[in-house]
Amino acid sequence: MTQTLHDADENTLRSTPHPPARTRWAILGVVLAADVLDLLDGTITNIAAPTITHDLGGGTALVQWLGASYALALGVLLVLGGRLGDLYGRRRLFLTGLAGFTAASVACGLAPTPGTLVAARLVQGAFGALVIPQGFGILGATWPRAQIGKAYSLFGPVMGLSAVGGPILAGLLIDADLAGLGWRPMFLINLVLGGAALLAAARLLPHDTGDRTTSVDIPGSALLGATMLALLTGLIQGSAHGWTALPVLALAAGLALFAAFCHRQRTAPSPLIRPSLLHNRGFTSGLVLGIVFFAAVAGLLYVVSLFLQQGLGRSPAGAALALMPLSAGIVIASIACYRLIARLGRRLVLIGFLVTLAGTLHLLALVSTSGTGTGSWALVPPLFVIGLGMGACFGSLYDVTIGDIAPAEAGSAGGSLGAVQQLANALGAAAVTSVYFHSGGGEAHATTVSLTVIAAITLLCCPLVRLLPLKAPEDQHH
Repeated sequence: MTQTLHDADENTLRSTPHPPARTRWAILGVVLAADVLDLLDGTITNIAAPTITHDLGGGTALVQWLGASYALALGVLLVLGGRLGDLYGRRRLFLTGLAGFTAASVACGLAPTPGTLVAARLVQGAFGALVIPQGFGILGATWPRAQIGKAYSLFGPVMGLSAVGGPILAGLLIDADLAGLGWRPMFLINLVLGGAALLAAARLLPHDTGDRTTSVDIPGSALLGATMLALLTGLIQGSAHGWTALPVLALAAGLALFAAFCHRQRTAPSPLIRPSLLHNRGFTSGLVLGIVFFAAVAGLLYVVSLFLQQGLGRSPAGAALALMPLSAGIVIASIACYRLIARLGRRLVLIGFLVTLAGTLHLLALVSTSGTGTGSWALVPPLFVIGLGMGACFGSLYDVTIGDIAPAEAGSAGGSLGAVQQLANALGAAAVTSVYFHSGGGEAHATTVSLTVIAAITLLCCPLVRLLPLKAPEDQHH
């Protein structure tokens, strides 16, 4: 995401007069509000999944689809959303995406069945993918180059606070049971938040026409979406209903579709991922490491939330509060490590992996010995350490990954890495919860097995760090 922030629309930047300072800050507020909405809705189901499945049914499959469906649509369409903004204009796509996101949030809050909720989550993620890429280009077009660093510097703290506040807000709304609606207000509140952001955006965002010569790879996006949908269907159906012919065929279809997607990327006139990037060993290594590590930690968050609620009997709000040390660790490490990336380079990524591994092993030992008798205060140290490790990796891994690519490829690389992170979230949530639900032997045993898998994956990532570029780009953190 850091590199995507710098992928501003240079032509617009040079040709459009900058608005007054007050208007620029208001535009920044609108862009931040849209990103906060996206992050909140990407994380709230970590806490809400047990309550939603208890209300609607759907069992373990719904738990897995709730987070995976949103991340799937967002990840598949994120790069395409940026290209559509170039084609039709960033303002138009931002308003369209925000309106659709708000409407889909209402549909989530009113969903009567598991199927309609998952469908609404897919639509919500798809419209989110239209909004997010436009905001960075809009800031680049409205802020002077000398001052834009002030705008970008707010993203880290605001996103960090949102990551902490999102699950807590969801838990409090569920426990409050407003008007007897249970979990539904956590989606319906977006009618107010999204509506206010939409009105402000319509008033403040500058008009732009777009560039009708921009190429958009619709077939490539369709193949990527079909690939991910088939893989997730196979994983979730297999874990929920047994490994019959359907999930096996779905996984096989996913692999075949992925091969077709790779072929399309080599032959398309304007591919989603530039082939030259995939020939860069450092970039490809970072891409693979990102998929594996972010998938593991996405699954970890789901597993810990399930253990807190189903194993330790915490309420949604109680589970959210118990996860605060982890969120606090992410925020602290993200801020502290920002200036260390230029000095430490890929060593900071390795440090992040090792710290995450240490916290996971500590949590594994705690659950193995205390089981469902684990106390809330005992969870604080391992969760905080895991958060520190995750925070050290979140920015540094992808910053280092683009360390030796050509400047002309930076925009494509940043968009690709952001999309891959979302897709990893979808796959990780599905894969690790599949391990959790198939472990048997009670909540403590399922959590122990899942944490063992996560620790093994994290350990596997450590020696692969040496394949990354040594440093992040020289101007990345000045």
